[in-house]
Amino acid sequence: MTSDNGSVRRKKSLTCLAYVAAFVVFQTGIILLFVLLVLRIRVPKVRIASISVENQHFSTNSFSMDLKARVTVKNTNFGHFKFDNSTATISYLGTAVGEATILKARARSRSTKRFNITAPISSSKVNNHRQLRRDLNSGVLNLSSTAKLSGKIHLFKIFKKKKSAEMSCTMELHTNTSSIENLSCK
Repeated sequence: MTSDNGSVRRKKSLTCLAYVAAFVVFQTGIILLFVLLVLRIRVPKVRIASISVENQHFSTNSFSMDLKARVTVKNTNFGHFKFDNSTATISYLGTAVGEATILKARARSRSTKRFNITAPISSSKVNNHRQLRRDLNSGVLNLSSTAKLSGKIHLFKIFKKKKSAEMSCTMELHTNTSSIENLSCK
């Protein structure tokens, strides 16, 4: 009788141990999934969604105008992204011809923050007047825009990680129609 009782007890102990081991493996898998999917911090993306030209003035060797842009900050993290004041720079032939201030804000968790900026630009700082005159005569100005948003990703009000979102866009300004075409952002 005691040998049957001992084997039953041993069988119950092994079954309990198997359940505990299965539970530990299951919990480890859940924690691993949580760490890999939720706590993985990605860099937010900054892009120019659309852009328009206002108050334009073109002559044979100069230009001035206001560029109104719709900027988006896409945050794919499970925590919000708080960024500080920044500057978007518009360049022509590598020379900064205009700047716009991006005010500090917060992009909520797994959402896209949209805001408008206005950049007054002028060719007064351009040194290559011969190329500028050629581009104005052809009717197409190749412009580029850069910006860097520095801030922190806040996860569950516990984890804070510094991240910087960078934007680099190119576009063609058609002087005849005062429109922007071929807007491409990285």
